[in-house]
Amino acid sequence: MKQKPIFFLLSISLLFLFSFNEATVKDTLPKKKIERGPIFSNVVYQGDDDIYKNNPLKPDEFYSPVLQGCYPDPAITRKGDDYYMVCSSFAMFPGVPVFHSKDLVNWTDLGGVLNNVSEFNPHNTGISQGVYAPGITYNPHNDTFYMIVTAFSGGLGNIIVKTKDPMKGWGSPVKLAFEGIDPCIFFDDNGKKGYIVHNDAPDKGKELYQGHRVIKVWEYDLENDKVIPGTDKIIVDGGVDLSKKPIWIEAPHLYKKDGRYYLMCAEGGTGGNHSEVIFVSDSPKGPFKPASNNPILTQRYFPKDRADKVDWAGHADLVLGPDNKYYGVFLGVRPNDKDRVNTGRETFMLPVDWSGVFPVFENGLVPLEPKIKMPEGVTENKTGKGGFFPNGNFTFTENFTSEKLDYRWIGLRGPRENFISVTKKGLQITPFEVNIKEVKPTSTLFYRQMHNTFSFATTIDYKPASEKDLAGIVCLQNERFNYVFGITKKGKDTYILLERTEKGQSKIIASTKIEIKKPLRLQVKAKGDNYEFSYSLNGTDFENLGGSVSGDILSTNVAGGFTGALVGLHATAANDTKAE
Repeated sequence: MKQKPIFFLLSISLLFLFSFNEATVKDTLPKKKIERGPIFSNVVYQGDDDIYKNNPLKPDEFYSPVLQGCYPDPAITRKGDDYYMVCSSFAMFPGVPVFHSKDLVNWTDLGGVLNNVSEFNPHNTGISQGVYAPGITYNPHNDTFYMIVTAFSGGLGNIIVKTKDPMKGWGSPVKLAFEGIDPCIFFDDNGKKGYIVHNDAPDKGKELYQGHRVIKVWEYDLENDKVIPGTDKIIVDGGVDLSKKPIWIEAPHLYKKDGRYYLMCAEGGTGGNHSEVIFVSDSPKGPFKPASNNPILTQRYFPKDRADKVDWAGHADLVLGPDNKYYGVFLGVRPNDKDRVNTGRETFMLPVDWSGVFPVFENGLVPLEPKIKMPEGVTENKTGKGGFFPNGNFTFTENFTSEKLDYRWIGLRGPRENFISVTKKGLQITPFEVNIKEVKPTSTLFYRQMHNTFSFATTIDYKPASEKDLAGIVCLQNERFNYVFGITKKGKDTYILLERTEKGQSKIIASTKIEIKKPLRLQVKAKGDNYEFSYSLNGTDFENLGGSVSGDILSTNVAGGFTGALVGLHATAANDTKAE
């Protein structure tokens, strides 16, 4: 992926960071249609990647990535035997997904930290806005968890939220008086003293080249939850070696070990040059000296055409595991057969050797493998069973009969609860008068694409009333790049159509007139870059519509931004696509 679009997007994000006006929820929710919306049932998502078929697990192994699909920028903390991990969510809702584990292998999804739309409202932002690059830290001094993140919506900026128990929810966001991105909070002196580190622009007039960034530290007032004015200091300028013009030093984390302070950062930008580097100091305010063996994690040195490629590794965090050994979580990507990134940046894990002065990711400087050893003492891999988050190849079936909807189902720019309701027949979506191409909350229930080879199918009970009505499946990278596969009207006739939107311009790939006598079965299948959309009028015999189409527009290579592809159950009362 070229870096320039990412830098451009990030620059725009920073430019407008504090320019959004807070709007009331009442003013931003789209109007609902009164007519009955579609009812979706029997959703089946099935992942079938060769990498997992060719690398079956042994009893003492588990797969990495531990979180497949768009779960980037991981941060992790520990309290006793409990581990909590957060990731970026951008304009997906709720914001900042949080996970819990007892052993680093088996994880449960706790939903999102920012789940109150009156406090976090990414209603009018592009999908790559919202919130990203969170930090999470437990403070033993006051038995409190802190989640800190940058919010590119609602005029929030950098915010911090707290809780005594992540299982029971989080408090309200507190705005912090500093600019920049990627904040992380660190506690010293057994939790009695706090520091915040973050990425920022160089001092005015001192930017030396495009991508030149710095890491700053602030002292933190624990009693009043604010940075202490005048305590900010630049502790890293540019990166490991400023003479080599390193770009995008970011995602800083502070650690203390054996009386010394370690600052670990990402360097090189989220792309093919991504890496993780580390510095050491006798004080949390520096000066920090880089390790001689940097980088300590990267995939940038290997052939681009290598088999089973994992790339872009970096943006990491460390934690002491249940076996008293360190582990690192970090983002990476698994490109498809055309070297395109459709599943987005995912959360990977590796053991970390910190027996010397500096930590080193074990096997983090060779091509990454799909499996790692479970921590010593962990005896069972329960992923995908008993409520634990799945990884590897798996089948997820949703009949919408549970009282609690799985947290993997998410909204975009607003809560899913604003447009869904569970009926005896399945999940009903009440359509918003919003098109999928608008930067508003959409009436679409999304699921992350977690495999390069997958299928996603659902039964839909729906009879559109007008040409403005459309419902079906959407495959979406962002508001300007997506596929819509749905049922609509043309005059008095009912049609099913496949629409491709690229750079905001829509084109009908194929459409056909149908007669609806009972619920339809809709399906999308992907094998690498090839996506196929099919429908069944009788539930068993499928008709392909549009042939095999390219998933190029569902990749960050083509669409840009920071997210992975989403597949969703979609309905709109503002359809602008005309069947042909």
